[in-house]
Order: sequence, then C-alpha cells, then structure tokens
Amino acid sequence: MIKDPIVQVGHALLRGVASPVLTKDFGSRKLYTLITKMSRVLADEEFGVALAAPQVGRSLRLFIIAGHALRSNTKDEATEAPDDMTFINPEIIRLSRKKKEMSEGCLSVRGKYGTVMRHERATIKAYTKEGNVFTYHATGLVAHIFQHECDHLDGILYVDKAEQLRDEKKREPSIIQEK
Repeated sequence: MIKDPIVQVGHALLRGVASPVLTKDFGSRKLYTLITKMSRVLADEEFGVALAAPQVGRSLRLFIIAGHALRSNTKDEATEAPDDMTFINPEIIRLSRKKKEMSEGCLSVRGKYGTVMRHERATIKAYTKEGNVFTYHATGLVAHIFQHECDHLDGILYVDKAEQLRDEKKREPSIIQEK
C-alpha cells in the first residue's frame, strides 16, 4: 500500500497555526526543495488546485496554486496555463462584501465535499520564494482558493465551515467548483 503524501484530517498539524517563513530562509535550498516537493505532490493530484505546507507535513505559512487554476483568473482562457504560483507568509488584505456559495473539497479530507460561502473577490499580499513582496487581486475560483489555503495556515479546515457535507460519489473536476 502506497502512503499518501498529503496529511489527512485527524492529524494535529492540520489544526495548528503555521509559523512564518523566516527572512533568512528566502532563496534557500531548503525552501526551494519544499516548494518543488509541493508542486510535484500537487501535480500528481488529478483534481487538486492548491496545496498548503501543513498538508505535506510542514508547519509553515506557505501555499502554492496550480497554474491551471490561475488561468481562471485571467481574461484570456486561450493562453497556456502559467506555472504554479507560490505564496509565502500570505495575508489577505481585502475581501469583497459580496459572497458566493461554492462546492469545496480538500486533498486532506478525501472523499468529502461541501458547500462553503466565501467572498467573491480577494486581494492577497505575500512573498515570492526569493523574498520579494507582491500583491495579487483575484476573483472567482482563485479568490476562493486564497481563502481556503489561508484557513489551512490558521488550522481551519473547510469542513468547519461547510454546509451540506456529502460523501464523494464520483470524482469532481476540481476541489472547488462554482455553483
């Protein structure tokens, strides 16, 4: 039996508040190795769109979003999917008043989906792996992902907020879907 590389619900690490990535670690081989591992794990997940460091056993304020999910935040759907994007020490700095209900799942809660109400738009401030600060404005799926992944970094799982939690009957095309 192959061990799941993603930490599953019930593990204490998923309920803790993750520690910030230290300034001295920006640009380090250790950080690059973790990000590369996370990208590989995410790439192996047919329906995964994002992954937080606690989900791979590291209590750090870091998450990545798959390039194919980021494409949903662009106006030009014909463009090639960008590379995965890394968000280190992320902070949501703005949320829209308007919220939207979406179907949501999680790679750390396999086999379950639920409906979660989240803000339609979100702006995040974070650092690149080199330590450069940036902001990213998102709508729809990517805004929803920001909120889901930042919850992970604070020890909150989507099942804490979900309504209409249900067992997976068939694979859904992503962990988050618009309703």
